[in-house]
Amino acid sequence: MTGRVVKVTFPGSRDASLAARLDLPEAEPRAYALFAHCFTCSKDLFSASRISAQLVSEGLGVLRFDFTGLGSSEGEFANTNFSSNTEDIRHAAEWLANNHGPASLLVGHSLGGAAVLSVGGDLSEVRAVATIGAPADVAHVEGLLGGAVKEIEQQGEADVVLVGRTFRIRRQFLEDIRANRLTDRVANIRKPVLFLHSPTDLTVGVENAGQLFQAARHPKSFVALDDADHLLTKARDGTFAARVIAAWASRYLGSGDLPPPAP
Repeated sequence: MTGRVVKVTFPGSRDASLAARLDLPEAEPRAYALFAHCFTCSKDLFSASRISAQLVSEGLGVLRFDFTGLGSSEGEFANTNFSSNTEDIRHAAEWLANNHGPASLLVGHSLGGAAVLSVGGDLSEVRAVATIGAPADVAHVEGLLGGAVKEIEQQGEADVVLVGRTFRIRRQFLEDIRANRLTDRVANIRKPVLFLHSPTDLTVGVENAGQLFQAARHPKSFVALDDADHLLTKARDGTFAARVIAAWASRYLGSGDLPPPAP
């Protein structure tokens, strides 16, 4: 159970103020984790909340934030891209290290998983990286844009409806995701990596986990989230994923054994 919640803001990649929350256990955290949410989602998505709550019950402090232009963060989403997301993560890690303690564990969901894989090798204090339903190719997001891709290429921008909400996507976004080669970044992480993925994920197919696993260096691990959907809408799936991540990461965080599982 969360002992304390600290709501904070810090500057992001576009000089916009990013909204974040730090969930803390009742006792001193044995380590800190940084959580990156999925594409067009927010830090308050049910799966993000469940995973963070479970990690806190396992003794970790968890910082989750809204990327620029999403959730409660400032900025215009149309001006962001995958590269700005990775810079937001760097800013979040810097704030956490300066104010509480370094992020020993990075956790990312979907495109957030791709983002933590992209920066995981560069953050020296990070000891392990875990992803949930991450794409092997950042350009996978293009498939979510459907017929709007042609309009974006020709007109420079277009409004796209994603998960019931309208987002403006510009040509620079397409150029940026096409230029990022994630598997090259994964091969250079040189840190323990855990890939969690559902075999029945209809948004990001499980073959993406296979490609990432093949690209990564040992020690690397894969866990199937059997019968889960991409957003982990079932409470049990988010809880299971978090318990697996906590147990796996305990080997690398160097802070003692795991506490007893929460009821």
